Amino acid sequence: MLTIENASVRYGGIVALNRVSIEVRAGETVLLVGSNGAGKSSLINAVMGLVPLAGGAIRFDGQDLAGISSARRSHLGIGYSPEGRKVFSSLSVTENVLSSTLQIPMAKAQENLEWARDTFPLLRQRGDQPANQLSGGEQQIVALARAVSHMPKLLLLDEPFLGLAPVWINRISDAIRELQRRGTTILMTEQMARPALKLVNRAYIMRGGEVRRSGPVEEIRELALAEEYL
Repeated sequence: MLTIENASVRYGGIVALNRVSIEVRAGETVLLVGSNGAGKSSLINAVMGLVPLAGGAIRFDGQDLAGISSARRSHLGIGYSPEGRKVFSSLSVTENVLSSTLQIPMAKAQENLEWARDTFPLLRQRGDQPANQLSGGEQQIVALARAVSHMPKLLLLDEPFLGLAPVWINRISDAIRELQRRGTTILMTEQMARPALKLVNRAYIMRGGEVRRSGPVEEIRELALAEEYL
């Protein structure tokens, strides 16, 4: 579904990604794990079109994404939940979720909202409340629901456990499992390897803007933990 070949990203003279290649197959959940500054978010942002490539190529469902805007990438079926949640603080919980459905018919958006409410009960319980009044874990649920409210083929999750207490890590993990049962393909980044490795099929270990190791979870779990990519 997603193929990244020799992707490079630079910020001025700083190399954030150096010829990174990864693949995410339909139905998989794949993890990019590494410390802060490893290049994980730069790779996610490149897939979403938020930063330009200095080299290489990104293909989604066989289509080269070069020159395609972030909005158009969303229309093609890529959902995005950014690092730090970034909910719209002036909007209610329901308005936040619906904000990603503007490109689809109203009837379909309402159908998707009901699915999200059934999947994430918080959305029904707190729907009229301003999003900035929620806890960090609750905001992460809203950000996750917003990212999937247009039912993307591929979901990009950037540090979904960042700054969360263990109880919320467990709840977000349950939400990710529900999306997996629905068949959503997921590419996620995390510094916290231990809970993330319980959710994925394969992992890429990143350091200094490069992929250092990759493989199935059974092969790479101990390496990820032993090398302290947490």
